[in-house]
Amino acid sequence: QVQLVESGGGLVQPGGSLRLSCAASGIIFGMYTMGWYRQAPEKQREMVAIIDSGRTSNYADSVKGRFTISRDNALNTLYLQMDSLKPEDTAVYYCKATWGRDVYWGRGTLVTVSS
Repeated sequence: QVQLVESGGGLVQPGGSLRLSCAASGIIFGMYTMGWYRQAPEKQREMVAIIDSGRTSNYADSVKGRFTISRDNALNTLYLQMDSLKPEDTAVYYCKATWGRDVYWGRGTLVTVSS
Protein backbone atom coordinates (compact mmCIF):
# COMPACT_ATOMS: atom_id res chain seq x y z
CA GLN A 1 0.00 0.00 0.00
CA VAL A 2 1.44 3.34 -1.07
CA GLN A 3 1.42 6.16 1.45
CA LEU A 4 2.68 9.72 1.17
CA VAL A 5 2.41 11.59 4.45
CA GLU A 6 3.13 15.29 4.59
CA SER A 7 4.10 17.15 7.75
CA GLY A 8 5.58 20.46 8.85
CA GLY A 9 2.80 22.85 7.95
CA GLY A 10 1.49 25.51 10.28
CA LEU A 11 1.08 29.21 10.92
CA VAL A 12 4.05 31.47 10.20
CA GLN A 13 4.51 35.22 9.94
CA PRO A 14 5.44 36.86 6.63
CA GLY A 15 9.18 36.60 6.09
CA GLY A 16 9.38 33.43 8.14
CA SER A 17 10.41 29.90 7.23
CA LEU A 18 8.96 26.41 7.31
CA ARG A 19 10.26 23.02 6.29
CA LEU A 20 7.81 20.51 4.90
CA SER A 21 8.46 16.78 4.82
CA CYS A 22 6.83 13.98 2.86
CA ALA A 23 7.45 10.45 4.11
CA ALA A 24 6.87 7.81 1.45
CA SER A 25 6.21 4.10 1.83
CA GLY A 26 5.15 1.32 -0.51
CA ILE A 27 7.19 2.63 -3.47
CA ILE A 28 10.79 2.40 -4.64
CA PHE A 29 11.28 6.02 -3.67
CA GLY A 30 14.53 6.65 -5.53
CA MET A 31 12.94 5.80 -8.89
CA TYR A 32 10.14 8.33 -8.61
CA THR A 33 9.95 11.94 -9.65
CA MET A 34 8.74 13.73 -6.55
CA GLY A 35 6.97 17.03 -6.36
CA TRP A 36 5.32 19.60 -4.15
CA TYR A 37 2.06 21.14 -5.29
CA ARG A 38 -0.24 23.59 -3.56
CA GLN A 39 -3.84 24.66 -3.68
CA ALA A 40 -5.04 27.95 -2.27
CA PRO A 41 -8.72 28.55 -1.48
CA GLU A 42 -10.80 28.84 -4.65
CA LYS A 43 -7.75 28.31 -6.86
CA GLN A 44 -6.51 25.40 -8.92
CA ARG A 45 -3.75 23.16 -7.69
CA GLU A 46 -0.36 24.31 -8.99
CA MET A 47 3.14 22.91 -9.17
CA VAL A 48 5.56 24.41 -6.66
CA ALA A 49 8.70 22.34 -7.19
CA ILE A 50 9.69 18.95 -8.58
CA ILE A 51 12.83 16.84 -8.33
CA ASP A 52 13.54 13.81 -10.47
CA SER A 53 15.47 10.64 -9.70
CA GLY A 54 18.67 12.32 -10.84
CA ARG A 55 18.01 15.21 -8.43
CA THR A 56 17.32 17.71 -11.20
CA SER A 57 14.84 20.22 -9.86
CA ASN A 58 12.44 22.78 -11.27
CA TYR A 59 10.50 25.52 -9.55
CA ALA A 60 7.50 27.69 -10.18
CA ASP A 61 8.58 31.25 -10.93
CA SER A 62 6.70 32.48 -7.88
CA VAL A 63 8.94 30.52 -5.48
CA LYS A 64 12.34 30.60 -7.22
CA GLY A 65 15.05 31.81 -4.89
CA ARG A 66 12.85 31.29 -1.81
CA PHE A 67 12.00 27.57 -1.78
CA THR A 68 14.35 24.59 -2.03
CA ILE A 69 13.25 21.03 -2.81
CA SER A 70 15.41 18.10 -1.77
CA ARG A 71 15.15 14.37 -1.24
CA ASP A 72 16.76 11.76 0.97
CA ASN A 73 16.45 8.42 -0.79
CA ALA A 74 17.85 6.53 2.20
CA LEU A 75 14.99 7.87 4.35
CA ASN A 76 12.34 7.78 1.58
CA THR A 77 11.62 11.40 2.38
CA LEU A 78 11.01 14.52 0.33
CA TYR A 79 11.55 18.02 1.72
CA LEU A 80 10.58 21.57 0.89
CA GLN A 81 12.47 24.36 2.63
CA MET A 82 10.40 27.51 2.40
CA ASP A 83 12.03 30.83 3.26
CA SER A 84 10.87 34.44 2.96
CA LEU A 85 7.29 33.29 3.09
CA LYS A 86 4.57 35.59 1.80
CA PRO A 87 0.81 35.66 2.50
CA GLU A 88 0.23 34.46 -1.06
CA ASP A 89 2.06 31.24 -0.18
CA THR A 90 -0.89 30.28 2.02
CA ALA A 91 -2.27 26.99 0.73
CA VAL A 92 -2.55 23.29 1.32
CA TYR A 93 0.71 21.72 0.17
CA TYR A 94 0.62 18.26 -1.37
CA CYS A 95 3.33 15.72 -2.09
CA LYS A 96 3.17 13.84 -5.40
CA ALA A 97 5.08 10.77 -6.61
CA THR A 98 5.24 9.93 -10.31
CA TRP A 99 6.83 7.06 -12.21
CA GLY A 100 5.48 6.37 -15.65
CA ARG A 101 1.73 6.03 -15.29
CA ASP A 102 1.96 5.49 -11.53
CA VAL A 103 0.88 8.66 -9.74
CA TYR A 104 0.31 9.02 -6.01
CA TRP A 105 -0.72 11.97 -3.86
CA GLY A 106 -0.53 12.72 -0.19
CA ARG A 107 -3.38 14.26 1.76
CA GLY A 108 -1.69 17.60 2.22
CA THR A 109 -0.50 19.90 4.98
CA LEU A 110 -1.81 23.42 5.53
CA VAL A 111 0.56 26.37 5.44
CA THR A 112 -0.79 29.71 6.60
CA VAL A 113 1.31 32.86 6.25
CA SER A 114 -0.21 35.65 8.26
CA SER A 115 0.67 38.28 10.82
